[in-house]
Amino acid sequence: MISKSSPIGVFDSGVGGISVLRVLKHDMPNENYIFFGDSINAPYGEKSETRIKEMCDNNIKFLFEHGAKAIVIACNTATSAAATYLREKYPDTIIVAMEPAVKPAVDKSETAHPHVLVLATSATIHGERLHHLIGRFSDDADINAVAAPGIVPLVEAGKEDSEEMLNYLKELLKPFRSAQDGGEGKIVDSVVLGCTHFPFAMKKIREALGYDVTFYDGAYGTSRETKRRLTEAGLLNDSSADGSIQLFSTSKETSPTALAERLLNLPFDYSPEK
Repeated sequence: MISKSSPIGVFDSGVGGISVLRVLKHDMPNENYIFFGDSINAPYGEKSETRIKEMCDNNIKFLFEHGAKAIVIACNTATSAAATYLREKYPDTIIVAMEPAVKPAVDKSETAHPHVLVLATSATIHGERLHHLIGRFSDDADINAVAAPGIVPLVEAGKEDSEEMLNYLKELLKPFRSAQDGGEGKIVDSVVLGCTHFPFAMKKIREALGYDVTFYDGAYGTSRETKRRLTEAGLLNDSSADGSIQLFSTSKETSPTALAERLLNLPFDYSPEK
C-alpha cells in the first residue's frame, strides 16, 4: 500500500535524470526518492519506439517493486515514445513526464521575435510531440531544433566538462556561432535543453557558442506538476524531516551509482523561471 511517505520514483535512460531529481529535491525536500538510471541501455534516442516502451515498462515495474507512489519520467525521449502508452497501461498511477521548455523560452524572452535553439536527442527531434510543440510557437519565434546525440554518451562517461565535450559542441553548433568566431552567424537568444542529460553540459554549450544565452530546462515544470498531482491525490509528504534518496543503476561499472552521486551533489543554479 502506498502512503504519503512512500517514495517518488524517478527514471531515466541513464544519469541525465539526476538533473530532474535535483530540482524535485529542492522543491520537495521532505519527499523520499528512488532514482533508477538505465545506463546499460543509454542512449534511448537511438532505439526504436517499441524498444523504448519495453525498457520504460521495465523501469516502472522496478520502481513499483520499491513502493513508488508516483512516477516521474525524467527523460524527454522516453516521454515522446512511451508516456501515452504508460499512462494507458497504468491509469491509476500518477505519471509525470517531461516537455522541452519551448513555451517559456518564447514567452519570457525580452526580444520581440526571439531566436531559440532547441537541443535534443535524435528521437525527440523527430518525434511528433516536439514538432507539435514547436509548431504552436513558430509564428512568434525563430526556432531551430538540432539533434545533439553526442552529449549523452559523454555525460554518461563523466565527461560533461571535458575538452572532448567542448570540441563536439563547437562543431555541432557552428551555424550558431558568430562569424568572427568561425561560425555562420545565426545568433540565438536562448537554448532549450530538450534532454535531461544536457543541463550538465550547459557550461560547455555556452563556451562553444562563444556568447551568453538563457537556458530553459523542463525540469522545473515537471517538478511543479509532480507537486500539484501529489497534492491533488492527498499523497504529498507532510513530514518536516528531510527525505531520503536511493540511487539504482543498470550500469556494469564497479560502483554503478558513483557518477549519479557526483552529479547529484554538483552545485547548480536553481532558476525556476528558466
